[in-house]
Amino acid sequence: MNWNDYRKAVDDIPLSADFQERTEELVRQTAKIAELEKECISVKKKGFIRAVSIAAAVAMLTVSAYAASRLLSPAQVADMHGNAALAQAFESGDAVQINQSVQTENLFVTLAGLVSGKNLSGLTDQADQARTYAVMILESLDGTPLDRGDFSLMDYTVTPLVAGFTPWSVNNWTLDAGVSLLEQDGVLYYLLDTQNIEMFADHTVYMAFYQGTLPDRDTFTMAEDGTIAFAEGVEGPHALFTLPLDEGKADPAAVEQFMDDSGFDQEWFFG
Repeated sequence: MNWNDYRKAVDDIPLSADFQERTEELVRQTAKIAELEKECISVKKKGFIRAVSIAAAVAMLTVSAYAASRLLSPAQVADMHGNAALAQAFESGDAVQINQSVQTENLFVTLAGLVSGKNLSGLTDQADQARTYAVMILESLDGTPLDRGDFSLMDYTVTPLVAGFTPWSVNNWTLDAGVSLLEQDGVLYYLLDTQNIEMFADHTVYMAFYQGTLPDRDTFTMAEDGTIAFAEGVEGPHALFTLPLDEGKADPAAVEQFMDDSGFDQEWFFG
């Protein structure tokens, strides 16, 4: 099981009020059993390693489950923004639960989920048009509280990108997006509000996080087949996620209208 599958499995575990106390007791009991095993099979080196691994695995579950349980859900993030309609949308069947994480430098960057729809937010005067909302979470590897001042919206970017379209043609700035940032218990939550990206669902659609502002050729590359990746040697925390969008929701006519409204020529999008 990889890290993302593991975190998702832990997220799905219902935790009781006394979870941490009971799990710590389990660790202590397992450690005692491991010590007895050590004495009984002291001449069997492999058996000792297996006993120690049992205790280590239980301890890891304790820490990881506790960490997962303390994170806000996308619905809770929306609720903290005073947006009841968006919070409800994040809990609906239309929401896409992602919960994928990337380790970058001393951070975990997690794309929690997204949802698209109309009239879900008062953050924009275009709420009556279809919009996409996504929550990205930033937490330190060692549990050190993060300060929102160190990861401000002026220095870090959360943006959609679309394969086949240059990163400088489809991004927050061309999609009329807005991002808000809040801190809770030393964890940072970015809430993205952008023009509906489901119209690109017949392409590979990404969500990028990186240090910097406007995406450019120093930050991203686009291969001949249209795939997008970070440029070699990019510095600072960065992560790139592929979004599991429903291809049936693609709207080529809307994409064409988006391109026409941009005022740029075709080469700017695909060159």
